[in-house]
Amino acid sequence: MRLLTLFSLFAAGAAHAALELPALFSDHAVLQRDQTVPVWGWATPGQEMTVAVAGQTGKATADAAGKWRVDLSKLDAQGPQTLTVTAGQETKTIQDVLIGEVWLGSGQSNMAMQVSRAKDYEKEQAAANFPQVRMFVEKSGASPTAKDRATGTWVVCTPETVGAFSATAYFFGREIHQALQVPVGLINSSVGGTPIESWIAADVQKAQPELKGFFAGQERLNKAFDPVQAKAVYEKQLAAYKGAAKKAKAEGKPAPRAPRDPIATRERKGDIGGLFNGKIAPLIPYAIRGALWYQGEANSVPEKAPFYQHHLALLAKDWRARWGYEFPIAWVQLPNYKSSRGEGWMRVREGEMKAVQSVPHSGMAVTLDIGDEKDIHPKNKQEVGRRLALWALGSIYGKEAFSLPLPVKHEVKDGAVVVTLSEACLYKSNSAETGFVVAGADKAWHPAKVTLKGKTLVISSKDVTEPVAARYAWEEMPAVTLWNKQGVPVTQFRTDDW
Repeated sequence: MRLLTLFSLFAAGAAHAALELPALFSDHAVLQRDQTVPVWGWATPGQEMTVAVAGQTGKATADAAGKWRVDLSKLDAQGPQTLTVTAGQETKTIQDVLIGEVWLGSGQSNMAMQVSRAKDYEKEQAAANFPQVRMFVEKSGASPTAKDRATGTWVVCTPETVGAFSATAYFFGREIHQALQVPVGLINSSVGGTPIESWIAADVQKAQPELKGFFAGQERLNKAFDPVQAKAVYEKQLAAYKGAAKKAKAEGKPAPRAPRDPIATRERKGDIGGLFNGKIAPLIPYAIRGALWYQGEANSVPEKAPFYQHHLALLAKDWRARWGYEFPIAWVQLPNYKSSRGEGWMRVREGEMKAVQSVPHSGMAVTLDIGDEKDIHPKNKQEVGRRLALWALGSIYGKEAFSLPLPVKHEVKDGAVVVTLSEACLYKSNSAETGFVVAGADKAWHPAKVTLKGKTLVISSKDVTEPVAARYAWEEMPAVTLWNKQGVPVTQFRTDDW
């Protein structure tokens, strides 16, 4: 009899699945205003669900797998609300829910970099009293398969919490919040040192003919990687490091940098599509206004840089397809930095420029002037966020004019290379360096002078009587002399494909 009772209880428990919501729907969440807002989760198959918030109610029935989804109609921006989800006798209540603007921030370490590491942190911390700005940090890792459960919590912006916010996302969100006077939710899903190919579904990448050469190169690199040998080398490095660190401590000197475990590093990077599976898929289809992307450093190696424009355009296309609408997206172009990658650093910048030319409803923050020669993580994230916000406020919200001058065409005429930009810009130089060079058929580059006529740049050099190509800011640490009317530098560009 006792065994029968236990079996009956077990059977009843197995038949009834507890109501479950994604971590995104939790206290202090921000929902997107003025567009359809999906609310979803899991419950007992066949169970009827009711979702209510801000005076609106929606119903759905859990499918055979227990998955359900309610699409709420457009919500107005407003202030603390209660979101309730009911399944039979069970109700989940989410408190302090705001309705406003939601943005996803993703990429590698410069997106992950926290406010506590940005410039003027103490000043920023003291002023960070913005209860209507919240951040959700996606804490899951890479995965070989697409996950449907996000991991994280919403955190309200206060002086005590802001230090852990993504600096780029926070300074962007603060600008948006202050300009629009509406709540702002920021979703941070980023991992340091990771390449773009880990953030796009593997099957989508492998179907692209433009990436055939990329995958051939990756295959060669994978075959050349010997995990046994890599582990042995790492263990020797680690032993040497421990000895050096002990000696440095005894002498009162800073410890040397610890070596990185190559096996753990490969796992963290997630291989092809791994971070999409673990850190982007669980966020879909949470309603967002748009996305911000800050990455490229890991793709500036020779084997990857030439393919960056295709990867970036594909990321935008695929993420939009999976969310089901063409949300705006902008990225941060690589800054001035002595990378030792040489041409690869500029090739990634060029890929970012070409992607913004080809991807509709996209933007780019040019940062050629606010990097750090010795630090791949420049501290002036305030200006990065402001430049992204200039794009959003102008292109999306219609609050103020925004411009991003881009090269449109070029021709060789009267001993000069003539480049036409998409709009007029300003030329400013306090030194002999103009930022421009020209070359003839011999491909030897010479410093050039430039004459600016509205949208037209006339580039020439007394040392090149028959020029065939010109470049602007084509260096890791370039002279920045070309600016838009809002005081933001113009992107690097070149007329050749050498």
